[in-house]
Amino acid sequence: MSVKKILKIGAGIIVFFTLPSLLLFGYLYFKYNEDLPQGTPTAAADVVAKKMMNALDYEAYKKTNYIEWTFSNRHHYKWQKNKDFCQVYWKNTRVDLQLKSPNTSKVWIDQVAVTGPDTQEYIDKAVNYFNNDSFWIVAPYKAFDPGTTRSLIPLENNTQGLLISYNSGGSTPGDAYMWLLDNEYKPTAFKMWVSILPLEGLKATWEQWETTETGLKLPKFHQLLFIGIEISDIKTAY
Repeated sequence: MSVKKILKIGAGIIVFFTLPSLLLFGYLYFKYNEDLPQGTPTAAADVVAKKMMNALDYEAYKKTNYIEWTFSNRHHYKWQKNKDFCQVYWKNTRVDLQLKSPNTSKVWIDQVAVTGPDTQEYIDKAVNYFNNDSFWIVAPYKAFDPGTTRSLIPLENNTQGLLISYNSGGSTPGDAYMWLLDNEYKPTAFKMWVSILPLEGLKATWEQWETTETGLKLPKFHQLLFIGIEISDIKTAY
């Protein structure tokens, strides 16, 4: 087979696999991509944020010292919130994650302790997993975290969205989320402007709320475009 024919076949394969992806991305971009709305932090936005947190029982969140859950059937967590400590599990790996001083965390592979420079890769991965996956269950309670601002954004039908911007903290400072609330100020969804996603303003639902053993309300499901994100094995304790 000639080089020219090989190159032609190779180009055809690349087009075959990439063209549908490009068309799909283009469709999603024009249908869903939204610019970040510009809002001004106000006291009124703070009031709405507090009502959102109270609708989910923020006092129960403060009193809850232990939260356990599985994220999307891939990562499992045992979070001792009052001790800034979380055991993070995935595949054959466990990281005993010290949230205030991650570099002191311990790594286990197949139940065998890992030491030396190889541990840092696993620690960094555990930190990123925890920051992302914990946000998907407790984000409404983090509306007043250090480095946040809150604004109200006018929407259709005389409603408002609660825009919370995270200017510091976490794995991706600079992200912003606009909460959509029902008449009781309980979250039904949020729109995201985050650095890890190629589209801006994507909407994810917050649904199937479960009242846990400590009275804390946590979601069991999110719908993001065609993807379902399941939260399972939820347990809480004081």
